[in-house]
Amino acid sequence: TGSEMNKNAVISRISTGEKRAFVSPFVFPRFSVLLPDAAGTLPARQVANGIVDAFVHVIEQYLTYPVNAPLQDRFAEAILLTLIEEGPKVYANPSDYEAMSNLMWSATMALNGIISCGVPGDWSVHSIGHELTAFHGIDHARTLAIVLPGLWKALKEEKKGKLLQYAERVWKITEGTEEEKVDKAIDRTVEFFESLGIKTRLSDYGVKEDTIDKIVRRFEERNWLNLGDRGLTTPAITRKALEYQL
Repeated sequence: TGSEMNKNAVISRISTGEKRAFVSPFVFPRFSVLLPDAAGTLPARQVANGIVDAFVHVIEQYLTYPVNAPLQDRFAEAILLTLIEEGPKVYANPSDYEAMSNLMWSATMALNGIISCGVPGDWSVHSIGHELTAFHGIDHARTLAIVLPGLWKALKEEKKGKLLQYAERVWKITEGTEEEKVDKAIDRTVEFFESLGIKTRLSDYGVKEDTIDKIVRRFEERNWLNLGDRGLTTPAITRKALEYQL
C-alpha cells in the first residue's frame, strides 16, 4: 500500500531468509492509476492485509511522542478514522466502489510523505515484522498486526502521551485512569485487526520462541541496537514485545 505515490520498496532473498527495505527515487512512479473496481476483485485476505498495512503505516508516523504538530496529528487521525469506518465495509463487500475508493485514497495518503512532514517516525514495527515474513512467510500486514500491540505493551510508559491521545481521539475512550485508557486502546486496535480476519498472536501462525531468539540475534549482528523514534526499540525490547504476542 502506498507504492503508487512514494519511493519506498522492499526486497526479499529466500535463500538467506532476509527481507530488507530500501528507498530510491528510481522507484517513485511517474504517474499511477488507481482502479477501485479492479481492486474489488481481490480476495478478502488481501483486502484485509491492505487495510491493516495502511493503518500501521499511519501509526508508525503518528504514535511516537508529542511534538506540538496538531495539524499533522489530525491528518493522521483522519486517515485512521476513515480506515476504521471504511475498512469493514470493503472487507465485507470488496465490490463496494465508494468504500474501496475511500480505502485506496486513505492508503495512498498513509505513505506519500504528507503526514510525516515535520514529525518523527518510528518504523520499528516494520523492522521486526519483516523478519517474521523472512523466517516464516507470514503476510506483511499480519506480521504488523502481531508486532504492534506487543511493542506498545513493551513501551507503554515511553509512548504514553501519544497512546492517550490515540485512545481519546481515535477510539473515543475518555473514561478510566490513564493506564486503563491505554490498555483499552490497545485492545480496541487488536479487536479491529481481528474483525478483519487477521490473527495477532505468534502462536496463531505456529511461531515459537526460537524465532524470537533468531530475530534478536539478527538485530544484534546488524548492530540494530536502537530502532524507533528515540532509539527505544533495543534487542531486549524486541524480545519483550514478541514474547507478549506468543
